[in-house]
Order: sequence, then structure tokens, then C-alpha cells
Amino acid sequence: MNGFKSVFKREFKGYFATPVAYVFLVIFLFFSGYLTFKQGFFEARQADMHLFFENLPLLFVFIVPSVAMRLWAEERKTGSIELLFTLPITVGQAVMGKFFAAWAFLAVGLGLTFPMPMTVSYLGNPDGGLIAAGYLASVLMAGGFLAIGIFFSALCKNQVISFILSVVACAVFVFSGMPSTMGYLDTFLPGGMVQAAAGLSFQNHFDSMQKGIIRLSDLGYFALMIAGWVYACTIILDERKAN
Repeated sequence: MNGFKSVFKREFKGYFATPVAYVFLVIFLFFSGYLTFKQGFFEARQADMHLFFENLPLLFVFIVPSVAMRLWAEERKTGSIELLFTLPITVGQAVMGKFFAAWAFLAVGLGLTFPMPMTVSYLGNPDGGLIAAGYLASVLMAGGFLAIGIFFSALCKNQVISFILSVVACAVFVFSGMPSTMGYLDTFLPGGMVQAAAGLSFQNHFDSMQKGIIRLSDLGYFALMIAGWVYACTIILDERKAN
């Protein structure tokens, strides 16, 4: 446990030790607000955050891999990964420490969007439970994308390649559940396979939760996605450490 805490503190503080973190937060906050208002936030005349949450899956496809790509690829490139593994911590503790530090950083980014619910509350009487469910879904989706990103960061030595592979993988998990994609797949795949592909989509589970419907199946989906990709990352690093 001490090993996890040490890695977590080092990584989380490291995000704010350079201007990169602040640039990332500014870019995220700008685009999350810009896309919301561009799609007619005021014209809709509804006191809710539907438009804000609607844009997050596509925005996270690019934002989250940009955070994840350096987690292990940079350690391998600089050779500091060997030094890290000489410390009295397990590979699992190191992976979990890095993952939760990055997840906490993304949660900070989401937390800084607080002017949005404040604006909605000023303009009307929004459903607080619906907003809370939307933020919960956003945090879980960010964790799922991050788990995919940390896997490819451990797999690749080059950060750019890690970023590209993570973006492609995240995009597949988002677009596989969209009606246009399902309609296309339905032209040459059996209905059962199309539904299975839709069931693996982040989009479907995220949409369900941000509408205020918190089901165990959706929570279990995100938990399994995060645990599965993080565990795969641990296996890869264990093999590299053994070699």
C-alpha cells in the first residue's frame, strides 16, 4: 500500500510541476464549453446539461489518450522504468498508482467545469440528480478510456504511437454503439453480433447513465473495462520486468 501511495503522490504532483498540465486543462475546458454553446445551448431554452455531456465521449477520445500516452512510454524511453522496478514496490502497485493519479487529474479537469452547472442553475431549475449522474458517467468513462491508454502506453515505447493506437481503440468503443454504425454492421453481420458490438460500446452505457438511469449493468461494464485493461497492462510490464 505504501508503494501505491508513493507512486500516486509522485505522479499526481508531477502533473502540476510543468505547464503541460495547465495547457491541457485550458484546452479541455475551452473545447467542452465551445462545443456546448456552439450546438445551441441558449437556443434550446432548457435548463439542463445534455449538450455538455453529449460532447464528452468524442472529446475524451482525443483528450484522455493524450494524458495516458506518457505514463509508461516515457518511462521506457528515458530508461527510468528500470529504476522504478528496483524500488520495493510491485508492478501492480506502480500501475495502480500511475492509473489513479492520472484518473484523479482527469477528475480535476471535470471538476473545473463547475461554471456550467452554475450557469444552468442560474437560468432555471435543473435536476441535480441528473447532473450528478452525468458527472459520474463522465468520470467512469474517463477511467475506461484511461485504462485503454495506459495499456498501449505500456505496449509502446513511442508516445506518438501509443497515442494513435489509444485514439483508434477508444473511437472503436465509442462508435460501435452509434445507430449509423449498427445500421452498417447489420448489413453483413448477424443480429446477435451487432447487439454484442453495441453492448461493448462506451456510448450506450454512458448515454444510459447521463440520462439518470444508474444500473448495475452499466457500473459493472465500466468496472470490468477498467480492471481488464489495467490488468493487461500489469501483465505486459511483469513480462518486461522478468526479461
